[in-house]
Amino acid sequence: MRIAVAGGTGVVGRHVVDALERGGHQAVVLARSRGVDVATGDGLDAALEGADAVVDTLNVTSLKEKVATDFFTTTSRNLLSAGARAGVGHHVLLSIVGVDRAAGYGYYRAKAAQEEVVRGGSAPWTVVRATQFHEFPGQVLGQVPGPVGIMPRMRCRPVAAAEVGAYLAEVAAGPAQGRAPEIAGPREEQMVDMARRLLRAQGRRRWVLPVDFPGTGADFRGGALLPDGEGPRGTVTFDEWLGGSRD
Repeated sequence: MRIAVAGGTGVVGRHVVDALERGGHQAVVLARSRGVDVATGDGLDAALEGADAVVDTLNVTSLKEKVATDFFTTTSRNLLSAGARAGVGHHVLLSIVGVDRAAGYGYYRAKAAQEEVVRGGSAPWTVVRATQFHEFPGQVLGQVPGPVGIMPRMRCRPVAAAEVGAYLAEVAAGPAQGRAPEIAGPREEQMVDMARRLLRAQGRRRWVLPVDFPGTGADFRGGALLPDGEGPRGTVTFDEWLGGSRD
């Protein structure tokens, strides 16, 4: 199969590409570095020519709700429109576990809006919700430089990006499922503890300040971001990821 991966050079997208190629599929990377801008649509029609499926792993660094909503809905509409012109038969979206249970968080409302766009499209679709990746605490710490790191109080079940990528590749090669079973990591963690262990592993001295995100702190603390029901579970723990290649 010929399967296009939007964001195919990113944290998860590159693993989708690797898994597809290992499975004997032809992966087409949709990224600005490859001459395709999904946000504007430039190069998209040519890249999707002959594609059987699309996997959307795109992300935006801004946590502002309007910026994130505009990005996610625009890129999804562009992918769906170009996919319809190319005859793409399966649209797969990577989303986040708990977007409907932690609706006080603007970024999650943006992802929920993106899911709605995909559900309303003409292509058969699958939404794959995943828990936070092992990279997440490092990404949060990197947003606020200095001696103090801000980290949300959050119960989570972190998963290796490579395992999410392999699952997305498997889903994309099969029939559309609608809402697919949620993928999560092997065990529950506290995000603050993960951040402190990450800093120790890096040999960095930094104070981690636990905070409650406005509007959704109780949801994060209460387990709204944990998987709901059965589904695939990764095997790589956060500590194993820290001690390995971190892929």
